Amino acid sequence: MPATFSVAGRLVDLHARTLRPATVHVHDGVIERIEPTDDVPDQYLLPGFIDAHVHVESSMLPPSEFARAAVVHGTVGTVSDPHEIANVLGVEGVEYMIADGAQVPFHFAFGAPSCVPATPFETSGATLGPDAVSALLDRKDVPYLSEMMNYPGVLDGAPEVLSKIRAAQVRDKPVDGHAPGVRGGDAEQYAAAGIQTDHECVSIEEAREKLDAGMKIAIREGSAAKNFDELIPLMEEAPEQLLFCSDDRHPDALAAGHINGLVRRALARGYDRYDVLRAACVHPVQHYGLDVGLLREGDSADFLVADDLDALSVQKTYVEGELVAAHGETRIERTASDTPNRFAAEPVAPTAFRLAAEGPRVRTITAVDNQLMTGTEIVETPVANGHAVADPSRDVLKLAVVNRYAAESTPAVAFVQGFGLERGALASSVAHDSHNVVAVGTSDAALARAVNAVVQHEGGISAVGEEADRSRVLPLPIAGLMSARPYDEVARRYTRLSEYAQQELGSPMEAPFMTLSFLSLLVIPQLKLSDRGLFDGATFAFVDLFPESAPTTP
Repeated sequence: MPATFSVAGRLVDLHARTLRPATVHVHDGVIERIEPTDDVPDQYLLPGFIDAHVHVESSMLPPSEFARAAVVHGTVGTVSDPHEIANVLGVEGVEYMIADGAQVPFHFAFGAPSCVPATPFETSGATLGPDAVSALLDRKDVPYLSEMMNYPGVLDGAPEVLSKIRAAQVRDKPVDGHAPGVRGGDAEQYAAAGIQTDHECVSIEEAREKLDAGMKIAIREGSAAKNFDELIPLMEEAPEQLLFCSDDRHPDALAAGHINGLVRRALARGYDRYDVLRAACVHPVQHYGLDVGLLREGDSADFLVADDLDALSVQKTYVEGELVAAHGETRIERTASDTPNRFAAEPVAPTAFRLAAEGPRVRTITAVDNQLMTGTEIVETPVANGHAVADPSRDVLKLAVVNRYAAESTPAVAFVQGFGLERGALASSVAHDSHNVVAVGTSDAALARAVNAVVQHEGGISAVGEEADRSRVLPLPIAGLMSARPYDEVARRYTRLSEYAQQELGSPMEAPFMTLSFLSLLVIPQLKLSDRGLFDGATFAFVDLFPESAPTTP
């Protein structure tokens, strides 16, 4: 791309809320002049899209490769919480993400993770206390405090939690929220503590209460949590307080689309074009103070060219004046990625998942496709030879979490419904938030083979059938979270794994691996499993697997 060039078309001015013919003149990556022009090509110029909250790690791609995929869809930047890799590698992980993202023309804004580990009820690879968080916030390239998931700590006034919030406030940096189901007076208290955004609303009533408390709402549509349909009517009620985000987007979904898809859907429903585009482009830049251009003179030349404002078919994407994508193809060159990791788990035997039946009924997790929240049920204990076993005929499967940070540990085992596996098992070292190995299966033998396939590669996702040779695995050597391979290859391999889980193993879920990865996320109600036991996110306490057995201490 030459240092100086011009692009003409119908300019979408999201500040004046006008559409006018113009020529944009770019010099050295900056918009030098916007010139009114009578005769322009039949195309539209508009600011690039921003994902207002995403964990890049969930794409299973390092930042440099994520950018190569995202620019194809008109995304020029992200507000990225490196919480996932921080749970594995601590500050080293955050620094890795910043350094890797800096290799490519893309605007990554990585925050300081506020909750590492997310709770004290699981084993993680690192801890970030107030001093470490403050040191990260001192950096100019860390512009905000990432989602404060410890909402009980905020409401209880926990000193360590409040000190992290104050560290951001005294540096005049935004504070992101994470408060699923927090409503009424609690929502007001949460916002009053300095929390400014939330992306966890699952009902429009909850979102309205948080808007009333002064928070901005990020409408989320990811690979697991899909809240767009429920929340998009807010576009008529509070358009200036809205943003769009994906939160977690697996590689196949990222290859297919990004924020452009949410914009397209909102426009198709008849919402005001400028309101929708401001939520996708302007609001994240303004709220987080991002160094991203918004198609004004003097701005960084970050914009896209589309041939239709409704279909939003992105023809070209520019970042800092560089053509980074054209006609569905990325122009960003691949870069070398390091593979930092922390993985000590060793292979396990099927007997490691054996459970003595301690009561007539067992407490099960109810997994819900495309949602992070789970339910809970008490069902009759399936028993064989005195042991509690999976019963695929009733969709009662075994769920296990294996500590990845210790060579010798006893897996935590529970039961889950909703996956619908008829045979085999799935396993993943992408297991929010501490990223131990989580697995679901129809037998102890299948669980062991799925887990061991992940252990063999020191991280990855796997799907295995009942026969030893019927298995698939996608290695994730970067912190057990990300692949070093090209994004399109990772997307294809992930798709094949998902199809294997659905077509060969019988799962009816649209996103079985994404759903599995959240079954250990204790801060999302209701029932989850950590490497230390079964956990009730509503009461924030461990509970017995067999509710009628004698109380036990995990």
